[in-house]
This record gives sequence, C-alpha cells and structure tokens, in this order.
Amino acid sequence: MAINLLQPNLGFGLGLRSEHYLDLIEHQQPVDWLEILSENYMIAGGKPLYYLDKICERYPVVMHGVSLSIGSADPLNQTYLHDLKKLAQRVKPKWISDHLCWTGTNGINLHDLMPLPYTDEALQHLVERIKKVQDFLGQRILLENVSSYLTYQHSTISEWEFLSAIAQQADCLILLDINNIHVSAHNHGFNSLAYLAALPAERIQQIHLAGHLNKGDYSIDTHDHDIIDSVWELYEESLRRFGPISTMIERDDDIPPLNILLDELQKARTISARVLKESENNQIFA
Repeated sequence: MAINLLQPNLGFGLGLRSEHYLDLIEHQQPVDWLEILSENYMIAGGKPLYYLDKICERYPVVMHGVSLSIGSADPLNQTYLHDLKKLAQRVKPKWISDHLCWTGTNGINLHDLMPLPYTDEALQHLVERIKKVQDFLGQRILLENVSSYLTYQHSTISEWEFLSAIAQQADCLILLDINNIHVSAHNHGFNSLAYLAALPAERIQQIHLAGHLNKGDYSIDTHDHDIIDSVWELYEESLRRFGPISTMIERDDDIPPLNILLDELQKARTISARVLKESENNQIFA
C-alpha cells in the first residue's frame, strides 16, 4: 500500500447540494468535509453564497469545477479564472479541482465533459495550459478522469498512461473517479484494474464515488443512482494500492435525503477501515 503525503487525508465527504443546506447548517453532521460545485457560487451574491458562508464556518471545503475546459483549443477563459480565484479567496478551499476534458469550442459551451484524444500533441497542449492555470491560482489543481462513450482513432496511448503523464509533466494532482473508471471500462472493454495499477499513487489526492445507469451494451455516468457493488469493489482495490485517500460520495440528480447519503458514506468508512486493518496485519506478519 502506497501512502500519499502531498496533502492530509480529509476523511469522508459529500458533494454539497442545496437540498441539504439546512440539514448541514442546523446540525453538525457526521461528514468530514464537503465539495462545492464552483460554478454554483461564482456569483455576486444571493442565497447560495449566504448558505455557503455558513457551511464554510462548520466544515472543511474543496472546490470542484466543470467549466475550466482545460483541453479546449480555445484560449483559457480569463474571466472564468478570475472568478474562480475570487471564490477561492472567499472559501479558502483545501484544494481546487476540475476535469481532464474539454467542454466547448469557438466560445460555445457544450455543457458536457468531452473526452480527449490521447496523443503527444494533446499531452503537450494540456501540460502548458495546466501550468498556466496553476501559476495563476498559486496552487496545484486536481484533474478528474471523465467517463467516455467514444474513442479517437488518432489516440496512441491508453487513458491511464495519458492521465499519469499529465500529472507528472504538469506537476498537478489527480481526482480519481472510481465510478468513471468502471463506466469507461464497460464502454471500451479495458481492464479497470490495469488502469489503477498504472497510476502514480503519490499524485492521487481525492476519490469520487457515484452511481450510474447500466444500459446493457454501455453504461452512462448519471450520478443519480446508488453505488453498485462492483464500484465498491474497485474502490476497495484502489485503497489497497494507494492507501487512505480523501473520499466523497457524488450525487447530482434524484437527490435523496441526507441520511441516505450518510449511510453510503459510512459504507466507504467501513471499507477503508477494513483495508487499513488488513494492511497493518500484513505488515505485522510480513
């Protein structure tokens, strides 16, 4: 088991959703930290920021974006970056993340997380842009692997080789979405364990767990279902390989009562504790 020493392990968190504002504010809940969707709060004022300020008084927070479009051929959106930095100055997040993807071109936002071609040209393009963003924000960022439903004929390396090279060459960190690995493995027929085995453990800073929709021949990353057993199993394997990693449950639609998500979060805690205990026992008897 490798141990990530870049940042402290925050423990077990949830994605902050408006449906749970009052539950989280009125009573201290058994959640170690919260992840906010950056774009929801990149505004001048109003109720969302009012509730966010209350949340930040009670829980550690990280920021997670969907509009950086780091892989686009368009110039970096300077207005977006200034608004992102302004929010970070207000929130003081433990870290900032977004997705390894592109979300639009020619100034048009597709409102989706589009996969990248895995080529040397794309790699160098991304490394340069990530470095610029990190210099502007004054900190490393985390980039998340996305679910995908197509492959590019021009790709020359695997997704996991591409992600690893990006993290190393741009000196950024990885937000590892376990559900996305499972979905993409189903859609493209690769081995999810081979994906995990190829990643640099020291770069993995956070884990996402979520549900998806299985349509038989393909899966869709919907974030509106409970986490399935095979994703839990892949999470367990990731802990064996990488050690304790800040882990959160992500739910974006069909939002259940908070207690349902807290039950899933407790399952993550239980799995993590068991894997850690197994590792300790193995070291004792080695």
